Amino acid sequence: MANTSDIRKGLCIRYNHDIYKIVEFLHVKPGKGPAFVRTKLKSVTTGKVIDNTFSAGHKIDDVRVETHKFQYLYNEGDTYHFMNTDDYDQISLQKSTLDAPDLMKEGEVVTVLINTEDSLPLSVEMPQSVVLEVTHTEPGVKGNTATNATKPATVETGARVNVPLFINEGDKIKVDTEKGTYQERVKE
Repeated sequence: MANTSDIRKGLCIRYNHDIYKIVEFLHVKPGKGPAFVRTKLKSVTTGKVIDNTFSAGHKIDDVRVETHKFQYLYNEGDTYHFMNTDDYDQISLQKSTLDAPDLMKEGEVVTVLINTEDSLPLSVEMPQSVVLEVTHTEPGVKGNTATNATKPATVETGARVNVPLFINEGDKIKVDTEKGTYQERVKE
C-alpha cells in the first residue's frame, strides 16, 4: 500500500474496482484546511478519464508493473499490434489503451506497462517526441507573420498538427506526443 505522497505521473492504481493510470496530479496545500492531491485518472480498461481528489495521507492501492520495449507493427481498425524487441512475442492492444495512437508510425518503439500479477498489458507510453513527415499543408501567405501565425498540417500518420507558416510539404517535424503540438523542424 502506498499513500498520496507516492503519487506520480504514470503510476497505476486500483480504484473503484478498476485499474487507473495517473495522467496528471497536483498537490494542493490550501491556507485553511488539510492538504489534498487533485488527480486525473485514465482507466486502462475503458480509456475513460476521471477527476478525483485524494486527501493527504490517503492510502492508495498501487499496482506493480513491469516495463518492456515493444515495436509498433500495424493496426487493424481499433486493434494495434506490437512486437516485443527482446523475445519477438507479439501482442494486440485496443486503441483506448494508447496515449497518442494518431502520432504512432510503423516501427516506432514504445514502452508497454505490464501488470506483474496477471501479465496483462495495461497501457502504452509513447516517447517524449516523434519525428513525422508533413504530407499535406497549404502554402504560407507571405506577409501574414504579425503574430505567431500557424496553419494546419497533416503528417504521415494522418494526425493534424498546427505548424508555423514556413513549414512545407515534405518537411520533417518534431511533435510533442503528450500535447500533440509542433516543437521544431528537423533537418536531415
